[in-house]
Amino acid sequence: MSGFGARKVPGRSNLPRRLRTVLRACWRVLLPVSLGLAVASLPIPAGLTVNAWYYFALFVTVIVTLVTEPIPGPAAGFIGITAAAILRLVAPTPVESMQWALTGFADSTVWLMFVAFMFALGYQKTGLGRRLALLLVRSLGGRTLGLGYAIALTDLALAPFVPSNTARSGGIVFPIIEGIPALYGSAPGATAHRIGAYVMWTAFATTCVTSSMFVTALAPNLLAISLMNQIAGVQVTWVGWFLGFLPIGFVLFIIQPFLIYRIYPPTVRVSAEVPKWAHQELLRLGPFTRRETMMALLALLALSLWIFGGRWMTATAVALLTLCLMVLSGVIAWDDFLGYRRAWSNLIWFATLITLANGLSRVGFLPWFAATASGALGNLSSTTKVTFLVVVFFVSHYLFASLTAHATAMLPVFLTAVMALPGLPVPLVSLLLSYSLGLMGILTPYATGSAPLYYGSGYISRREFWTFGVAFGTLYLATLLGIGLPYLALLHSQHWLP
Repeated sequence: MSGFGARKVPGRSNLPRRLRTVLRACWRVLLPVSLGLAVASLPIPAGLTVNAWYYFALFVTVIVTLVTEPIPGPAAGFIGITAAAILRLVAPTPVESMQWALTGFADSTVWLMFVAFMFALGYQKTGLGRRLALLLVRSLGGRTLGLGYAIALTDLALAPFVPSNTARSGGIVFPIIEGIPALYGSAPGATAHRIGAYVMWTAFATTCVTSSMFVTALAPNLLAISLMNQIAGVQVTWVGWFLGFLPIGFVLFIIQPFLIYRIYPPTVRVSAEVPKWAHQELLRLGPFTRRETMMALLALLALSLWIFGGRWMTATAVALLTLCLMVLSGVIAWDDFLGYRRAWSNLIWFATLITLANGLSRVGFLPWFAATASGALGNLSSTTKVTFLVVVFFVSHYLFASLTAHATAMLPVFLTAVMALPGLPVPLVSLLLSYSLGLMGILTPYATGSAPLYYGSGYISRREFWTFGVAFGTLYLATLLGIGLPYLALLHSQHWLP
């Protein structure tokens, strides 16, 4: 009997925890469904059709589902466009509805994003990403400040080819640097500030800057380019994006490791053991392999064609060509190509998100919203309007746990408002909004995919993470507006913006 009773007690003790798990799962499902039904049940605003309002309710349901995550994000988008097509909320006939539902899969930006993930796979499979990181650490890691710049340069070197700061910083940089603090007796807790806290915050802050520096450094950047083209008619090239952000990114990238070194100072200033450790790791890797060399050459080829080949090839064509060469040269195997679930999952996700955002315009919701918003801001000066839009767009990321969800939910709305407000240079404001996507990842421990890794390392306390999130978010926003606004205004006045 005692054995029987012993088996019963754990079951009873676990019941509340199981109940809480069930309730959390129910909440994640019920919240988006309830909000969607609540929106659908409201009176239809003047100027909108029934289908437009019901489509907006469905869009709200999908976006809130992306935030609460009861199911994977790609599944939510896929279900959303399927429901809209079956209910014929966007197009009047079944054939036209299905054609609309599949438009995102024909978007060239979606395929550029897909191939960029394959580049990341190449870096991982060949070991080139790890080798680059170790080379920089060996060269600059003799002092803690130099180590900070080595970490930053590592992220910068990978950024044009890895369209995810989770994969880039979390998958390549973090596994290398997490072993460094232990070399100096720095561990989470009392000794975190010896060197560990500085190393972790520098790595995290850097990836937020580099995420905005290149179109292919962050998947939502690619989504933003597609939305700018569809909604505002603004076409941005790979080079155009880079040049537009260059002075902003250069200033932040150069000052950031030193700034962190001053306001979040490590007690260990010299790190003589780190270059030795990196050297030993490089010896274990051995000389450059054929696959590493081929991956490096193909990355340089893609970068060169993106910069200089715009007259002959689109950015997506360059990416597809490079992917073909990666397969033909054996950098990645065909089974690797087929089995990289992250890339295929993101392809479905972004294709469906682009389609959903396109639907808002097709049903007439975005033009209606723009007309409403323009009336509220119509009496303000142009500079005040721009500042207000960018600040609200940036700060609203506190409500999101995904940069992709933020871009999908908010960017179409803000772009439409920009177009409706008189006197605003649409390309300039569109770029400022889009450039803020990577930068806003600094705000919270959940703001972007790599944030939980650095927060979970234990070197940065909860209070410090939130405090520095506010401080660096303010710095990024001030730099974006203080340098980016006049710089882009100059480009616009000279007709150098698209």
